[in-house]
Amino acid sequence: MGIEKVGVVGFGAMGSGIAQVCAVAGFHVRVRDVEQRFLDRGRDRIAESLARIVKAGRLTDEQARAALGRIHGTLALADLADCDLVVEAVVEEIGAKNAVFAELDEVCGPAAIFTSNTSSLTIVEMATATRRADRFAGLHFFNPPMMMRLVEIVQAITTSDATIEVLRSFVSRLGHTGVVSRDTTGFIVNRLLQPYLNSAVRLLEQGVATAEQIDAAMKLGLGHPMGPLELIDYTGVDIIYHIGNIFFEEFRDPALAPPSLLRRMYLAGRLGVKSGRGFYEYDVKGKRKT
Repeated sequence: MGIEKVGVVGFGAMGSGIAQVCAVAGFHVRVRDVEQRFLDRGRDRIAESLARIVKAGRLTDEQARAALGRIHGTLALADLADCDLVVEAVVEEIGAKNAVFAELDEVCGPAAIFTSNTSSLTIVEMATATRRADRFAGLHFFNPPMMMRLVEIVQAITTSDATIEVLRSFVSRLGHTGVVSRDTTGFIVNRLLQPYLNSAVRLLEQGVATAEQIDAAMKLGLGHPMGPLELIDYTGVDIIYHIGNIFFEEFRDPALAPPSLLRRMYLAGRLGVKSGRGFYEYDVKGKRKT
């Protein structure tokens, strides 16, 4: 099966990034969100990103306009009926995701492949909300998708080998590298990343060093482009907190459980860049204050 039309459910930071990558690669993209303001915000986000890429000389003005023209927003899941592939990028809650997939299963053609961009939830649990478990997989992009060239292709015990091969080809057409992972909580990258992020928060919690010193040590000592606390702020304290809870529930490993400080920041609404304050403070454009 060839993929030409891609549906994306959710037009937040990840959904808009995925839509942009697909459109730049030449795919026609239909994006669905629940309110027009979210669609408008997502389209503005893509336009700004494309403008930066043009300025950097990686796309021409004409190519950027053509890519934006291949993205169409909608408020109705039924408008994704003719898509060959659907990528879900809604809130990281199993109930919300299953509701989306159950409705999509009623409107999309039987050959369409469904995927989730989840970073921590179980693929097979979402597949059970549909009648196409053999054509259901994980397609986990990394933020921002235009810069991060890795995609984890997650094969559940119900996912057919043919579906995985189609997704491998699709990811290659995006200019990304796909790695296949078994359907285990956190897959490859986040299974390794979560204990690292938790350890950084615990160092801060225990007064071993300041946030700035911890981040500088990891950037300069190990060559990381971003420190762990900066990365949490960028990703979202709420997301890292929720992922930590999911990991602990699955594995019962204390190293995977969210530290107390992270829980308190989540409860206080200090979510990082998105709220203007996390481990650091940010202006309205998301630039870190000095």
